[in-house]
This record gives sequence, structure tokens and C-alpha cells, in this order.
Amino acid sequence: MLRTESNEDPVRQLARRRDGSYAALTALFCVVLVLTNIVGVKLFEVFPDGRPAWMPGSGPLALTTGILTYPLTFLATDLTAEVWGRRKAEIMVWFGFGMSVLMLGIVHIAKELPPASIWSSETLGPKELQSAFEVTFQYPATLLFASMSAYLIAQLFDVRLYHFWWRVTKGRHMWIRNNGSTAISQLVDTIVVNSIFLPLAFDMPWSAVMEVIVAVYACKLLLAALDTPLIYLGRGMLRKFLKLESDRAPSGAPLA
Repeated sequence: MLRTESNEDPVRQLARRRDGSYAALTALFCVVLVLTNIVGVKLFEVFPDGRPAWMPGSGPLALTTGILTYPLTFLATDLTAEVWGRRKAEIMVWFGFGMSVLMLGIVHIAKELPPASIWSSETLGPKELQSAFEVTFQYPATLLFASMSAYLIAQLFDVRLYHFWWRVTKGRHMWIRNNGSTAISQLVDTIVVNSIFLPLAFDMPWSAVMEVIVAVYACKLLLAALDTPLIYLGRGMLRKFLKLESDRAPSGAPLA
């Protein structure tokens, strides 16, 4: 007879639940990261009538749509660091890096495959659809190098900073370690990506590059602040689901 969860040993059942939760969070992290690489090729404009006075530059600000999903990866690593500790969070970061490399390899192979004669739409034939597909998933080498470098540096930096702020605040005020780590790591990410990609791809002067960095970072800071209620909600749900004791000032991750 199959062993069901209801009559399984409670200790094993709880261990399975905790391992499954970490696996689910890791899967979410990887999906969001890969999705960021896919949708990030599209640019959109904010402030179409001109930037506000506090933001450098003039005219509309062009941002990648990856900015909508990428902040969620920092939320996932912070939640993991909060419950499972630094080592498990760093494993998640490296696993996400591997999945991104795998995605890029598959996309490259898919672009090289010849289009089928039946692949068409009402207005486009196979050749036109193939061209559109290639343009959509065109990853310039400089952008790819900048993006992957920034990802690794920023995410690993975020995990270590999270525990640095944890020690500084002695486990109190989770919002400080959440926002403190994300704010600094997002600054690193923004500087690395734009300082490599913009001068090489567009021959942009450094004064213009700095304007872009400041403007993009301001938007990232706003998005990072908005995820503060989510990490409190996420921690509360995980503590309840994984049967962890509530502690306002934990000395470390309970499952580390």
C-alpha cells in the first residue's frame, strides 16, 4: 500500500515540506530570471511628457521591460536567505545563472533552424516570421556579457549584504536588511550593465551614461521599496507553512 502524507512520520513530512518549498522558490527564481532575459529585449518609455525635475536628463526615459520582473529575483533570494540562509541563497543564484546560459543556448539553436513552409500568418510568410524571430531574440555580445556579469555580481553581492545588515541590526527590522541589500546590489547591477553596454554598443559619452544610470536606478529603488510588504508576507507564510517559530529578532536563518 502506498504511504500517504497523512500517515507519514511527522518529522519526514515536515522535512519534505521544507525541501519542497525551497525547490519551489528556486524554480520561481529561475523562471522569473529566464523570463527577464526573454522580455528584456523590449524597451518602453516612461514620462512621455518629460522627466520630473529630480531626474537628470530630458525627454522620455527608455527602460527595458525586464525591470518589471528582475526585482522579483531579489525578493526570492532575500526570502531564501531569511529562511534557509546564505549558502542556499547562493546555490539559487548559481542555478539561475546555469538556467540562463541554457536558455540562451536553446534560443541560439532555435534561430539557426530553418523555418517550415507552413509557418505563416495572414500577412507574413516563413521568411518574414523568421526575420522577426531573429530580431526579437537578437542578443548582442556586449549586452549579453554586461547582463550576465551584472547578474552574478549583483545577486551574490545581495546575498552577502543581506547577512551583513542582519548582523548590524542584530536580527531586528527586516525591512532594513531587505532594502539595504537590494538598494546597493541594484546600484552595482545598474552600473555594471550600463557602463559596459552603452559605451560599447552606442558609443555613448560618459556624461550621458551617468544620466541613464541615475534615472534607471531611481526607478529600481522605487520598485525595490514596493516589495517590502511582500517579503514580510512571504516570511509570515513560510513560517506558518514550515512550522517555524516566530521571532522578531532572529539571530540567523532557522533552516540554515
